[in-house]
Amino acid sequence: MTTPRDLMITAMDVAPSPPVAGELSLALAGAELIDLLTAEAIRLEDDRIVPAHRPALADRLLDQAATSLTREPPYETVADWLWRRGRGLAPAYLTALEADGQLTRQRRRRLPFRTGRTVPADTPDRRRAADRWASHEPVLTALATAVGIPIRDKGDRETEEAPGTTDDATETVIVAVNEALIELEAVRQRRSIEQAAFDNIWRGN
Repeated sequence: MTTPRDLMITAMDVAPSPPVAGELSLALAGAELIDLLTAEAIRLEDDRIVPAHRPALADRLLDQAATSLTREPPYETVADWLWRRGRGLAPAYLTALEADGQLTRQRRRRLPFRTGRTVPADTPDRRRAADRWASHEPVLTALATAVGIPIRDKGDRETEEAPGTTDDATETVIVAVNEALIELEAVRQRRSIEQAAFDNIWRGN
């Protein structure tokens, strides 16, 4: 049950450029739901999240996610969870990884006494995430590609093929993540258009 951390590490390790925090936060919230499904802490009834037993979870943020579940009907929808839980979630995971010693500052070759960007340290967690990514594990691959991390084949060529998941509940979450990402982009475009229109009015155009 490490999908959110593996997604965060993968985003830092293999993405050509850092994913936008808003998109990554939504995907991380979806990853948490998938791990809670795996732990049998929840089940889905249609698109609603129904809490089950309360497992002991070693990961602090995942335990926090389980604690924050709506436990009275009508239960929260997957979409509502993504927007509520996803608010600021990427920075929270970044802070957690740093606190756990999972990150390091990259050394610059020509300037050895100066450090560059923060990258995952060489730890068992990083190797596990790398193994999942290299094997095109369906859940991690689906969430990573949703936020724009390209898949590469054995010849290191970019490909659009992503392995499908076989679990209906997991697929429901992944579909909801993709729909939320589309909605987020639509909101941004609408705000950009509105801002441009306001600027034109302000300038008297």
